[in-house]
Amino acid sequence: MAKGQSRRNQPAGGSGPKARRSPLQALVYWGAVLGVWGLIFLTAFFAMFATDLPDTSKIFEVKRQPSISYLDHSGGLVAVRGTQYAPPINLNELPAYVPEAFIAIEDRRFYFHPGFDPIGIVRTAINNARAGRIVGGASTITQQLARNLFLTPDQTIRRKVQELILAVWLEMKFSKKEILSLYLNRVYFGAGAYGIEAASQRYFNKPATKLSVGEAALLAGLMKGPSRYSPLSDKARAERRATIVLDEMVETHAITPEQRDLAFSTPVRVSPTLASQRAQYFIDWIDAEVRSLVGQPTEDLVVETTIDLPVQASAERSIRQIVTRDVTARGVQQAALVAMDGEGRIRAFVGGADYTESQYNRASDSRRQAGSAFKPFVYLTAMEIGRTPEDKMVDEPVTIGDWVPRNYTGKYLGEITLTTALAQSVNTVAARLANEVGTNNVAATAKRLGISSRIQTGPSIALGAVEVSPLEMAQAYSPFANGGFSVKGYGIERIRTAAGKILYDHNVARPKRVQVIGGPALPAMNTMMREVLVSGTGTRARIGGYDLAGKTGTTSDYRDAWFVGYTGGFTAAVWVGRDDNTPMKKVTGGGAPAEIWRDFMAAALPRLNVKPIPGDAQVAVDPIGDLLDGTSPEPATPVEGTPAAAPAPVAAPASSSPPIAATKPAASDVSKAAPAPVREARP
Repeated sequence: MAKGQSRRNQPAGGSGPKARRSPLQALVYWGAVLGVWGLIFLTAFFAMFATDLPDTSKIFEVKRQPSISYLDHSGGLVAVRGTQYAPPINLNELPAYVPEAFIAIEDRRFYFHPGFDPIGIVRTAINNARAGRIVGGASTITQQLARNLFLTPDQTIRRKVQELILAVWLEMKFSKKEILSLYLNRVYFGAGAYGIEAASQRYFNKPATKLSVGEAALLAGLMKGPSRYSPLSDKARAERRATIVLDEMVETHAITPEQRDLAFSTPVRVSPTLASQRAQYFIDWIDAEVRSLVGQPTEDLVVETTIDLPVQASAERSIRQIVTRDVTARGVQQAALVAMDGEGRIRAFVGGADYTESQYNRASDSRRQAGSAFKPFVYLTAMEIGRTPEDKMVDEPVTIGDWVPRNYTGKYLGEITLTTALAQSVNTVAARLANEVGTNNVAATAKRLGISSRIQTGPSIALGAVEVSPLEMAQAYSPFANGGFSVKGYGIERIRTAAGKILYDHNVARPKRVQVIGGPALPAMNTMMREVLVSGTGTRARIGGYDLAGKTGTTSDYRDAWFVGYTGGFTAAVWVGRDDNTPMKKVTGGGAPAEIWRDFMAAALPRLNVKPIPGDAQVAVDPIGDLLDGTSPEPATPVEGTPAAAPAPVAAPASSSPPIAATKPAASDVSKAAPAPVREARP
């Protein structure tokens, strides 16, 4: 019975009961199942995102934005704007702490992960979850390299997955050392610099092999955000970031605590421009014009400019020396200078005392009151209606409407010639003369000669209550220097591609020169303005052996001081003042500006093919331009309304070039008119 019952209780098929899996066996089994399905899922997942991966065969090809090389008139390199690359640096040539700085702050486990950092990913996810927002990422150096070489910066899931795929591919194809070398030579450091060598030259004017610990830390700190942590835009933030990098380098044993302390005590000096970049105010001025002429560059361009580097260097040196000398004792803060030849070619252009301290271009963008430097337009208007330099007027108190102009000294000279009145910058005579000829006519004369700013036509126009730029003043005085012809200051001769294709040529379809001063007004004005340097307010501008003329200008309370002067075919305008428009300490146009002008011209004139100031208004004078390009000026077209007759040339008086003397300028140069409001110059 028991036996039969036992058979009935057996399972069908005759086999014994199946043994149940142990927990470990079940874990292995289901782990294998999930692993297979997971592998299938990941393969499909990555295959989907890998369908449009970029071509990796061009990994060593450098793609960059076009650059623009600026040359001076003789072909010398002035500056390069645009993307800057340098030859790749060998990792073995760098100090060991340079690559270690990047590893310490960007990817501590660089030498141990397969291209991505699982530990870093988990840690970052936890930190982001705790903060409730994105507070950090976990991209490794390899991932950053993949992104820089192949991908866009778009923050999308597809891009992130592709970045991961490419990072693993890089790790499989290259050694860690090769990846780090590629990274340091291709990563963007801001300010147009790609690669460690270009960045070192850009920020420190030295090769990457000479980087100090502090400099390496500053460059490594830029990786978090080249613009946000740039020492050019926010020095304090860049310093704080570099401090963090130094602390991380100590923790990773890249440097010792003593090396960190030494880095803290050694200032890092950052250069706002490359050491090879010169005439930066000038380049700023013409850079936008290049794009307006030829559009956004699609290939490397070469711009042939009008600047003369030796002359430019003389201008920068003169301004730097005088401003440094007078910054404390006289309150001089800034200065600007524009020099051009008889055709309007800019030969020197300085927009401030120090480009590294302020990039605001005072030569072209700032508008400051001209003071007595505006008076030649008053006198020219009078000469054109029949007045002569020998005509006499009485220097005495005068009232024009409700305006009472006064001489600075409070004294009056009585009956004097117009030549003496201009040379001594007598305010009462200029005011009466402007009232006599009409202030609207004075404004028209200034516009005709080259002043483009708005001109108020109230009585105080006679004393220069008009806001102008140094560039405008150089343009407006040039007709006195070149035979009476208008000029428009320009800085670009030609624009061509690096392959030689001409995109723009200033000489193509150049308009005919227009005569804006006729005789006898031109020789009369030159006679009077020569006397300014002989016996008037501009004696400090005299240079022996040259035919020179010009005019000083000083505004109320010594806020602005000018000297604008010229010789045959060459004109230079100098302004001195303060950006906040506060007064200087009795600085007049016959002081610092005249001294800057004299020092600059003394260095520049021997280099130039200058001639005596022309007296014939029918002969265009551009000896400098003729010397450079061998071309003849276009035939002149007389301007409507100017006298056509021209007397014989007026020779420079024998006394026009005495030895330089530190003669105190006449105080009456200072304008005491009730000036129009002055627009404050931006720093």
